[in-house]
Amino acid sequence: MRLGITGHRGLSAQVERTVRKALDEELRKYDPAELLGVSCIADGPDAWFAEAVLDRGGRIEVVVPAEQYREGLPESHHPTYDKLLARAAEAHHTGMRESTSQAHQAGSEILVGLVDRLVAVWDGKPARGYGGTADVVAYARRTGVPVDVVWPEGATRD
Repeated sequence: MRLGITGHRGLSAQVERTVRKALDEELRKYDPAELLGVSCIADGPDAWFAEAVLDRGGRIEVVVPAEQYREGLPESHHPTYDKLLARAAEAHHTGMRESTSQAHQAGSEILVGLVDRLVAVWDGKPARGYGGTADVVAYARRTGVPVDVVWPEGATRD
């Protein structure tokens, strides 16, 4: 099973705990020996998902939206990003240099094209900018990739 992830960044510590638990529950549906997670490994749900897949004994592949993508992530996330990238069975690249919303959407489209299902940590609201979670969900649905929305009851995003 090739399972992808998209989700909101900048979630509170309380929401993080409930989302991590929900992701673990979602991953329990799959045999770890056959589980491959695909992620852009940004801070937040992307990284939590990749860590959970690895913790369950699955493998990960990483999509790198742009050469400068890592530099656009919070500096505190760089060690986690580097660790996950190093553990990836394969890395896919868009070929874009600058880490723009267009590059992020292009990376997400590559990700959707690689997976059987997409997990979306999504509040159901429109994207706040091009390439946001809602745009990725819409793209997956347009291309026929099933989407499983994970959004804990009562959760909010900043």
